[in-house]
Amino acid sequence: LETLWLLWAPDSKRLRHLLWDPRFSKLKEALEAEERRKKIGVLPESDRDRVEALVARRKEIESLASHNPTFSGELLRGELVKTDRLVDAFVEMALTCWRYRAYLDSVDERALERDVDRYAAEVRRGDPEDQRTEISRKNLAIVVKRQERMREIQRYLGVARGQLDLIENSFQLIADQIVTMQSPKELSGQLDELLEGVEAIKQSARDTEALLEASGLSNP
Repeated sequence: LETLWLLWAPDSKRLRHLLWDPRFSKLKEALEAEERRKKIGVLPESDRDRVEALVARRKEIESLASHNPTFSGELLRGELVKTDRLVDAFVEMALTCWRYRAYLDSVDERALERDVDRYAAEVRRGDPEDQRTEISRKNLAIVVKRQERMREIQRYLGVARGQLDLIENSFQLIADQIVTMQSPKELSGQLDELLEGVEAIKQSARDTEALLEASGLSNP
């Protein structure tokens, strides 16, 4: 069932309907919870708590939406699939942030700065024709590139953390508003906007990974 859900549920109305059946929804929920626990096991407790709080908020949104007569059953299922995707994206971003933060913590920025100053001084003082000067120039280029990649990671972390906050705050806002929403488009618009932001963050992560790989600094 878990495999069928992952492969077909996003595009299959029939399978989504089947797995929303109470006979299967509890099993699906249990499978997802177990998979999520495995994924976030490496995260600090505070981040794990954020994930579980978001899942609880998602369930609250589902419960509140079911009491709004403007949401038909099929429409509600379609929109709540988007909230599932947002929870998954939240987990993915939280894991990426944790991995990047761990990498940055392993790098001594001051030592890197000292290396830049040292190699730059050697290049300035050295004879351009001396092999030692050429080696210093190459070392300088490498440590400068490392600094640039670290700044790329720091920029990603700043954006991704903001997006994590945005998802949390938006879920709270939706929970506050959903009972009184007059049109399903209100919910759909908010979820679609969040998904667009998530996709932008994913692309940023892919770009950052590509830069790290090109620099020989992949898998931070």
